[in-house]
Amino acid sequence: MMHAKVGDRIVIGGHRAGQPDRDCQVLEVRHPSGEPPYLVRWGDTGTEGLFFPGPEAAVVDDKDK
Repeated sequence: MMHAKVGDRIVIGGHRAGQPDRDCQVLEVRHPSGEPPYLVRWGDTGTEGLFFPGPEAAVVDDKDK
């Protein structure tokens, strides 16, 4: 199970060959344990929304930026 905190970045691998990765920044964590869903801001569009990450998603800690 994924765990994230506010400020973390989540990277989602492209689903098809040649498709770019997407990323988003965690704005709000809804569960005290850090489990999804997360309120995020998408890096490519700037839009905000709830995100339920799948197995292709990985958290990049804000210290690793």
